[in-house]
Amino acid sequence: MIERLRERGIRNEAVLVAMENIPRHLFVDEAFASRAYEDTALPLGMGQTISQPYVVARMIELLLNGRASLGRTLEVGTGCGYQAAVLAELTSEVFSVERLSPLLARAGANLGLLKRHNISLKLADGHWGLPEAAPFDSIIVAAAGAKVPPGLLEQLAVGGRLILPIGMGEQYLCFIERTPQAFVETRLDAVRFVPLLSGTQ
Repeated sequence: MIERLRERGIRNEAVLVAMENIPRHLFVDEAFASRAYEDTALPLGMGQTISQPYVVARMIELLLNGRASLGRTLEVGTGCGYQAAVLAELTSEVFSVERLSPLLARAGANLGLLKRHNISLKLADGHWGLPEAAPFDSIIVAAAGAKVPPGLLEQLAVGGRLILPIGMGEQYLCFIERTPQAFVETRLDAVRFVPLLSGTQ
């Protein structure tokens, strides 16, 4: 898997090491364990997926490049906990919110197997981020909305970076940096994510 990521253009060695350190097969359904290291998204149930490894690596690389650490990090869309585990390799503090309580429980169990203690999980609507833990140096969103949620922009620290998929039909990665004066937005790769839905259940 790591060699495929290199071939596809992932260059940040810290990201590649983090991806290598996390056993993806622990996070997928047993029925898909044989496909855990393919470069593809896999179903988790409840209409959710574990993201394609390349997309995880690409998004995290964009957040990390030129920095020694991701800093205080918020993940929107915990899913099975895989991406949170990778993020936790690259910073000392990860906060992750998930709107579906069965998935959050599963993520907690998965991360417990890895004895990850620098990840805080919370049942919450990702549109609102996690104001009580803000500001964040890095925010990564694992579901696509029609626009950037204003709450996430408010919770981004000056000098911080936010990456998320945007679009309800065709989707693209949106990379935002917060300067002292403004939010600087860059449109990047075409992607495909599950929708960013409201509410918790």
